Amino acid sequence: MYKIVTLLFISFLFCTSLSYGQNTNSLKGTLVDSLTKEPLLYASVQIITQPANQLVKGVISDEKGVFKFENLVKGTYLIKVNYIGYQSKTIEIDTEKPDFRSDLSILSLAPLTQLLDAVVVAGQKPVVVTTLEKKVFKSDQFEVAKGGNATDVLRNIPSITLNAEGEITMRGSKGFLVLINGKPSQIDIATLLAQIPANSIDKIEMITAPSAKYDADGKAGIINIVTKSGATDGFSVITNGQIGMPRIKEYYNLNEPQRYGVDATLMYKKDKWDVSVSGNYLRNDIAGRREGDVNTIFNQFFNSFPSIGERSFKRENYGLRSSIAYKIDKQNELSAGVYVGKRTQYRRADITYFDNVKTVLSTQKVIGRATYYNPNLVLKDGLFKVFNLDYTHTFKNNATLSLSGLSEQADLEGFTSNSNLNRTNLKDTLQYTYNTGANPLNALRLKADYEQTIGIGKLTMGYQFRNQTQEGQFLYQEKSGSFKPLTTNQAFSANINVLNRIHAFYGQYAGKVKRIEFSGGLRYENSFREFKDNKSSKPSVLELSNLFPSANILVDLGKDYRAKLAYSRRVQRSTNNELNPYPEREHSETLEQGDPNIRPEFIGITELGITKDFKKGSVFWNFYSQNITDIVNRVNSVYNDTILNRVYTNAGNALLLGSEFGLTYSPVKKLKIFAGGNIYNLAIQGTLFNDQVAVNSKGWVYSINSNISWQMSKTLSSQFNVSYLSARVTAQGEDSRFYAPNLSLKKTFLNNKITATAQWQNMAFGNMEVNQQRITTFGKDFFTTTNYIQETNILMLNLSYSFNQNNRKAKLPSSEFGEKEY
Repeated sequence: MYKIVTLLFISFLFCTSLSYGQNTNSLKGTLVDSLTKEPLLYASVQIITQPANQLVKGVISDEKGVFKFENLVKGTYLIKVNYIGYQSKTIEIDTEKPDFRSDLSILSLAPLTQLLDAVVVAGQKPVVVTTLEKKVFKSDQFEVAKGGNATDVLRNIPSITLNAEGEITMRGSKGFLVLINGKPSQIDIATLLAQIPANSIDKIEMITAPSAKYDADGKAGIINIVTKSGATDGFSVITNGQIGMPRIKEYYNLNEPQRYGVDATLMYKKDKWDVSVSGNYLRNDIAGRREGDVNTIFNQFFNSFPSIGERSFKRENYGLRSSIAYKIDKQNELSAGVYVGKRTQYRRADITYFDNVKTVLSTQKVIGRATYYNPNLVLKDGLFKVFNLDYTHTFKNNATLSLSGLSEQADLEGFTSNSNLNRTNLKDTLQYTYNTGANPLNALRLKADYEQTIGIGKLTMGYQFRNQTQEGQFLYQEKSGSFKPLTTNQAFSANINVLNRIHAFYGQYAGKVKRIEFSGGLRYENSFREFKDNKSSKPSVLELSNLFPSANILVDLGKDYRAKLAYSRRVQRSTNNELNPYPEREHSETLEQGDPNIRPEFIGITELGITKDFKKGSVFWNFYSQNITDIVNRVNSVYNDTILNRVYTNAGNALLLGSEFGLTYSPVKKLKIFAGGNIYNLAIQGTLFNDQVAVNSKGWVYSINSNISWQMSKTLSSQFNVSYLSARVTAQGEDSRFYAPNLSLKKTFLNNKITATAQWQNMAFGNMEVNQQRITTFGKDFFTTTNYIQETNILMLNLSYSFNQNNRKAKLPSSEFGEKEY
């Protein structure tokens, strides 16, 4: 396999070298949005002779908004630019004039009514912009996220939901791929987003039907987070600081929550050099409690153990990112980056089981009753080191070849400490378990991409390679009684080794014909997964070869209507944690383990949507479906009388049908309303536990993310937002509804260089059940329900300073593999 891949890769690079042989004069320029300064990709650009008014050639702008004409003779020309949703632009050039420049530099296109009206109304930018492949949300629209992290930005976007456990879903799925400035990142979403300051984010790009050039991972699609950067020439600085006020409500936690943070980004660009350095620190604790009840049937006994107590988080993150780019000449550019980050999270669940009752099923006789105290502490800790190197060559025919490599090392470790203590004498240990895990990870990514304009569009093709190894050491120790030594539970302890390797080739063609923009492509991936441990003589191996087709069409229907049709095949691969079959004691009543033979999910995404711009706003409406094979669920079974076993396993096939909408509306000057929502139906059919339990669940789920912005004066504004997630059916139960309202007040000083923001997060009055959610699961021999009650009425203050800032994105590196396992 390696020889074949090597030969194909060499052949691919050789073929691209054929593009060198053209020595021509040229005219080029870069198209951008006049309001957001974003590059306009796949715009139609024509060059017409004057005064004969004859078309010479038409080209399509690339992903950076760049267009280029070759072989121009001297004379006078008209340059005509057309792009869906934007006003056309025409400029005249005369190549014989002494002041003629072959580089037209930046050409700005004004958006149609959606954006133009927003400029008039208090200078507000649009909440969402639709392109062929993505929907783009500017992060500075969401003032309630100031001082927070990327999670606080995402929770404002339609189809993104956040529950009480901090789990983020996109169109009802936790499986989606994250990109940082276009770089793939297979990471745990909650962990990554907590590390990225909201103030450093320029925009969020939602790619719900990704094309073949993207990794096939992520069953719901892709979220691309684009960071802010600095000046076009000289220095630029962005700094932010935040502090949280003391908690208002008493949660009877062991420690008081601490909330404060600081982040800073320094940029320098001069001539051929572009340098960026950023650092951040964030302490973001949250207080809370939980109330639960569990019933099990085991060995003809009925067991009931209700509980109540603390459930809080201590969360600390810091990181340093740096990148440097050097433009060797007009055709060659080299860049490099480094990222070092540290994440530490303690989850404390000190619970009292106040009436543990054991009853004989046949006679209903109570034979046991106990009350005990269960202090439980879980640590997750990760140190990440990422290095990347990128090279881009532009051929004389404007084709490009990009080569990049990324190396990552991650030290992942943690522990769970779980005690059952005599409630009347806390020095009397009834039972104690202590399990540790160390997961050093090494990963490598290599890729080569080639792009060339051919005919009415652009051909893109490439090769990508990923290799990830992880060695885990898991030790489970336990004892019964205060004076007994800890002993190792061999059944729950093991050393494991996981190898994941992927080879991928892709080709894609994208362009525009009159009012129709299109892209189509095909991706091939060969994946190899091997799981080994020190107890099995034979490893668990999974090798797959799959094709991933994709297609996108965007049609300008006239009168500011646009319609989109798209298809994309995706895959959702399991994390190493989901493969580990050796149980971990999450807390007193739960074990959690994976399955080394778990199969990846394969998903076919189909999407149909329409967008309409009108005088005071815009609206979009999408319909989508996901056909899912081998859907993965975390399911429960009874381990013993007081412990449930949670296992990741394939639960069958599923069909998800949904619709999402977004409305931006400015009814009066200085007031903007954004309302977004998503509704879907998920039906799962299959079996669990070797066909012993049938799965046939379905139900409707809806969510609403809305905000109202009021520009009270040129320097004072406020915003109110609310996120609501309805109750939803799961494979073995139901999650209750969840909602959280927030309010912010922003004041700017010194011509917007200094911004002060006050936030009221998780607003609650009286008996409002804000920021809490009940999770219920049940089977033939168990029932469990837990209400997670998180902190409300959190007050935050944020102060920001920016100097010489613009919206050019920085190519900062990010964790590619390790944070997913964190």
